[in-house]
Amino acid sequence: MAPRPSNWDPLLIVSQIVSLQTLHYLTLSVLIPPLLSLFAEPNSLHYEGGAANVGMVMDWREMAGRPTVRGMQGGERWSLYTGAWSGGKRVGYGFREDQWDGRTDPMRGWIIAFCWMVASGADIYYLYTVVRRPRLILDFALTLVFNHLVLTTYYSASLPSSLFFWLVILACSVVTVIIAEQLCVKREMTDGLSVVPLNTEPEEMEMGISRMD
Repeated sequence: MAPRPSNWDPLLIVSQIVSLQTLHYLTLSVLIPPLLSLFAEPNSLHYEGGAANVGMVMDWREMAGRPTVRGMQGGERWSLYTGAWSGGKRVGYGFREDQWDGRTDPMRGWIIAFCWMVASGADIYYLYTVVRRPRLILDFALTLVFNHLVLTTYYSASLPSSLFFWLVILACSVVTVIIAEQLCVKREMTDGLSVVPLNTEPEEMEMGISRMD
């Protein structure tokens, strides 16, 4: 008995993973900057690099509402020459103490979390069109989340330790997997149904069934 051909295609799988990860971050990059510019507190946002700073997408502390700046402090007073650092780079400097007191903006985290929820809805479409097969949806969705955890840990130089961050990521993943799988299953069931003309002879129908088997 001849061996069955394998569907394993490493190049295809890698290209799908890269495509999904790129589309996910592209969606976040389109959503986050304008919403932060409209609704976030401008002084602290500008001090940390602005709404278009890559840390707003890659740093888990932004969603968690935790400070991402570091530097020398004199007691409770921020040094004028210290600046803000994100991802190992200086992204803000030159602020006086009366312009920003070092506190984080809680609205920023809610905005980023909302953008993640919207992006998870876009991920459903990406999985539906790129992956297509229902049994692979879970694997690719978890791979996307795992890759982000690795990247955000590397970028922030710390493991995510925020319960809010984990709840948002978990909720987005569950919704994405459930809906994307259902849509792919529905498409396969629809594509698998064949309409037989009324004037088809019984012998032709049996032959067609035997070919499908």
